[in-house]
Amino acid sequence: MDDIQDQAETTRAGSGISRRTAFTTAAKLGLGIAGLAGGLGAASAEDAPQPTGGLPRKAYKFHFVCHVTLDQFFTPTIYGIQDACAAFGCSYQWTGSQKNVVSEMVSAMQTAIAQKSDGIAVCLVDPKAFDAATAMASAAGIPVIAFNADVPAGSPNKRLSYVGQPLYQSGYNSALKWLKLVPKGGHVMLSIGVPGSLNTQPRLDGYIQAIKDHGDEITYDVVNTGPDPATEISRVESYYLSHKTMAGMFGTGGSDTYACGFVANKYGLAKTGTAVAGFDLFPQTLGFIKAGDVAFTTDQQAYLQGFLPVQQMYLYKLSGGLVGPANSDTSQAYVTKDNVDAYVGQTRFEGRSTAEPT
Repeated sequence: MDDIQDQAETTRAGSGISRRTAFTTAAKLGLGIAGLAGGLGAASAEDAPQPTGGLPRKAYKFHFVCHVTLDQFFTPTIYGIQDACAAFGCSYQWTGSQKNVVSEMVSAMQTAIAQKSDGIAVCLVDPKAFDAATAMASAAGIPVIAFNADVPAGSPNKRLSYVGQPLYQSGYNSALKWLKLVPKGGHVMLSIGVPGSLNTQPRLDGYIQAIKDHGDEITYDVVNTGPDPATEISRVESYYLSHKTMAGMFGTGGSDTYACGFVANKYGLAKTGTAVAGFDLFPQTLGFIKAGDVAFTTDQQAYLQGFLPVQQMYLYKLSGGLVGPANSDTSQAYVTKDNVDAYVGQTRFEGRSTAEPT
C-alpha cells in the first residue's frame, strides 16, 4: 500500500499538482473521481495496477452432490471439476446417490456441512427437499451452487446460482425442432426416467407445451422408463411393440434417449419415417446419429457443469463473498448427422478421453 500511495503522490511531469491533491480538491468540489482521472489524462505506467503472478492456488475442498453418481453423462462433468481444481489448487469429493434417492443426497449435503466444506454444488432435483440443508450451509458460510438441475422460480432455496441449461426452455425448443419431423395427426412417445425429477421434468413440460402450441392434432403418451438403462430399453421397446404406427420417440435425458435410439436401430425405424431425438451425448446415441437412427440430440455441455461451479465457489471464497456466483446457461447446441463427427473424437471435454487438453 505504501508503494501505491507513493506513486499516487508523485507529481506528474509539468502538472505541478500531485494526484492525491487533485483527488482531495475534487472531493471538496463534489467532482467524481472517475471523471477527474479522465480529465487528468492517461495515467502513467507507474500509476496503473501492475500485473501479478495470477490468482493464488488455494486448498479449498468442494463437495459435488449428484443424483446419479455413476451415470456416464457426468464423466465430462468430473473432468471439468478436476481441471478447475488443478488450475486453482483445490480438491473435491464426488458424492450423492447412485439411483436418484433424494434422502441420500440430503444426507451427503449434511455430511459436507459437518466436514466444513468450502463449497457445495448440488443437483437440485427436488423442489423442496434441499431447502433445509441449503439454509444450514448458508448459515455456516458455505456457498451452495445448483448444477444440472435447479429449483423452480420463486423457490425459497438459498442456493446462490444455477449452472446448466434452462431446462423447460430447452425442452420446448427441442420439441419445436422435432415437431417438424412429425406428420399431422401423428402419435408420439415421450419418455422420462424419473417423473417429477427437476433435471428432466421441466424438459417434458416443455415438450408438452410445444405440442399444444404447435397444433396439427398430434397426440402423445408419456412413458416412465425408470432410472436404469436396461429397464429403459425394455420399457421403450415394449411401448413400440404395442404402438408400431407411432411417428416418433423423444427422450428427456441421456439414458432414455439412448434407449429410444437402441430400439430405433434394432427395428430399423428410420426406414419407416419414425423420428427419434432427445438429450445428451452418450457415445451410443452419437453412433445412432451417424447411422441415421436418431435425428438429433441436444448438448448441454456437461464439462462446464463441473468446471464453472468450482470456478464460482473458488472466487466466492477468495473474495470473501464479493465475487458472487452467477447463473450460467451452458447452451442448447444440437448434434446432427452434419456435425456429429466433431463430437465422436477422443476428447476430454466430452468424457471420452482422460488425456489432458494441450
